[in-house]
Amino acid sequence: MKDFDLKLPDTLEAAVGELPAEYSRDGAQVLAGGQDIVTVMKDDIEQPAALVSLQRLGLDGMQWDERGGLTIGATVTIQTLAEEASIERGLPALREAARSVGSPQIRSQGTLGGNLNQRPRCPYYRHPSVSCFKKGGSVCLAEFGFNKYAAIFGGGPSYYSHPSDLATVLVMLGATATIAGPGGERQVPLAELYVLPDQALDTETVLRPDEILTSVSIPAPAADARSSYLKYKERASYDFALAAVAVSVNRGDDGVVTDARVVLGGVAPKPWEVPAAAAALVGKAMAPEAWTAAGEAAVADADPLEHNGYKVHLVKGLLFRALEALV
Repeated sequence: MKDFDLKLPDTLEAAVGELPAEYSRDGAQVLAGGQDIVTVMKDDIEQPAALVSLQRLGLDGMQWDERGGLTIGATVTIQTLAEEASIERGLPALREAARSVGSPQIRSQGTLGGNLNQRPRCPYYRHPSVSCFKKGGSVCLAEFGFNKYAAIFGGGPSYYSHPSDLATVLVMLGATATIAGPGGERQVPLAELYVLPDQALDTETVLRPDEILTSVSIPAPAADARSSYLKYKERASYDFALAAVAVSVNRGDDGVVTDARVVLGGVAPKPWEVPAAAAALVGKAMAPEAWTAAGEAAVADADPLEHNGYKVHLVKGLLFRALEALV
């Protein structure tokens, strides 16, 4: 890893001013908890000449509004989200997702903003000696090589799967990201923050090189909404989802589903919402027949590669169990 300058700005405007207007591999980048960017630098994926720290900018607060919505600063740690009692009461799926991330050591250092903006975990992309499509190569090696962890939705020309647990839940919750740049602030629905590889290969989000994600706002859930997050990983800790499900269900007094939302993680280059799965639940009682139908709808458009067809079955099983947990 080459030497770099560490910038410690005291204001958001100063931090934005340190960032380059155009992307370059050696341009200055943002530093929050450092759990991903330092690894990326060690693996020679990026070699920024400077890191711009967010630690002095006061982005580590959380605020509930009078309606029950929550705004979370970008440098709030994942461990805070995992432990905060008010989140467990008001947004249990978010707490479940936070508790599933890495290990206690990683959660205590990693931040909300860093988790949302981490780079792909594809072994070809992360290997310092491999030139994959996202790093300037001519082909996505996962498409024809070892693709156990690759996407089964939205892939091509690159087939990485999105690694963030928090993003999957926040998309399901209808969250909005606040982004600061030279022109001031803008709000982006989290569902629109991420881009597919056929839209851009050198980035995974709509963030420009001179912008900083400063907070995420979650609207108040409906009084009758129930939500859950369920993830399957190979190891008990310090691992990413092979597949994950974030689901929210609203039911009337008769127990029939009036609204639902289903978002999948670990199976696409971004959090993958499946409206067809939600539609399969609406108008039905919460029962195994509806959960099975939702699972079939969730994977109807899946396009697995040679080694990751198991994800189709995994998604169906996770969705069934997540829905079962709500009753």
